[in-house]
Amino acid sequence: QIKQARDRIAATARRTPLERSRWLSVEHRRDVFLKLECFQLTGSFKLRGAMAKLSALTQAERARGVLTVSAGNHGLAVAHCCEVLGLEATIVVPESASRAKVEAIRRYPVTLIERGAGYDDAERAAREMERETGATFVSPYNDPEVIAGQGTIGLEILEEVPGLGAIIVPVGGGGLLAGVAIAAKTINPQVRIYGAEPLTSPTMTAALQAGRIVEIEEQDTLADGCAGNIEPGSMTFPIIQKLVDGIILVSEESIRNAIAKIAREDHLMIEGSAAVSIAAIDDARLEGRSIGAIVSGRNMSIDLFNKVISAKS
Repeated sequence: QIKQARDRIAATARRTPLERSRWLSVEHRRDVFLKLECFQLTGSFKLRGAMAKLSALTQAERARGVLTVSAGNHGLAVAHCCEVLGLEATIVVPESASRAKVEAIRRYPVTLIERGAGYDDAERAAREMERETGATFVSPYNDPEVIAGQGTIGLEILEEVPGLGAIIVPVGGGGLLAGVAIAAKTINPQVRIYGAEPLTSPTMTAALQAGRIVEIEEQDTLADGCAGNIEPGSMTFPIIQKLVDGIILVSEESIRNAIAKIAREDHLMIEGSAAVSIAAIDDARLEGRSIGAIVSGRNMSIDLFNKVISAKS
């Protein structure tokens, strides 16, 4: 399914660079590779899953119109793919969504609705709209085609560095982590797969500890794309339970440090959700292993970026 998804998205999604980071390799005394999804169209990996799903819709599903919910990046990806495919789309985002991401979505010919204080409220509102309108709902993570699309990143990483010891994947709802785990473990069962999530929003960690999806109270995080509770019954959870070797929790301070270091050393602007995988490299479970860290996106407001950089300079 992941290879089929790769064929469907090939005309739209870029094969992004996998670069050995000299400064991170020196700092950690082993090879560290960065999968730079920050160079993907729309600024994040989400384009892969969105196109994989939307390109697989039946004519009847297309005719009903597309509806989705997003913290920002998935909505931006759906907007772009719907324009490419000629589909009508309604995108629901929380009122707290990144202004940079919201303004980027507004540039597309879609209906944008801001609803709810946080992601969980927006998701409930979108699901209610689905029931009322009959629109075709495209989940940011709880969908086999979306998971397959995100899994194409795992294929690309191990095609270029087959003997990689571990892959670090940012995790929110788990679509990227589940897809990469399926692809990578199929190619090389020995590779370790770790999710990275903010300490202030440990939704996947809580679920794994409880043995089921649980709702938790979250605090604010720079990694807004990792925030939000997991939808009950999400298919990502059992995949992660089975295939993922662990979740690494990272502090807000370490996320800020990673954003600042990447800016200083690589002259790149990355968002908080991308920085969690770099912040996680310090974890003792990764000691001695070559690492591939997925840098998932760049869509951070310039004001927030400047604030982070200024505090670290």
